[in-house]
Amino acid sequence: MNRHTDDNLLAILREVRCLLARPENDFSWSGWNDETAALREIDALIAGIASGEIPELASLKVLFAPTGPIQELSASSGWGNEFLALADRFDAALSDIDTSSVDGDLLP
Repeated sequence: MNRHTDDNLLAILREVRCLLARPENDFSWSGWNDETAALREIDALIAGIASGEIPELASLKVLFAPTGPIQELSASSGWGNEFLALADRFDAALSDIDTSSVDGDLLP
């Protein structure tokens, strides 16, 4: 990945983290047991990307997919429109990646 893509993904994941940490969230349909589990997963992705690790593309895509954990949480917690804007930014960040050089499920 390049620095621009890293920065975009980090900014998006940090915004997602803020949304996941809202006290009124309903995690019932998200697939996460609770806020702690959700934040643990996002924090691990943030730390990995920040330290130069290459995340698995499939893992990232699942988080932002329709009926994925973030979308389900957003729908049950009243911030669906905010999720849609972040998902659009996430898709744009992924489009910056040259998918022809993707090796398996890892970002280049």
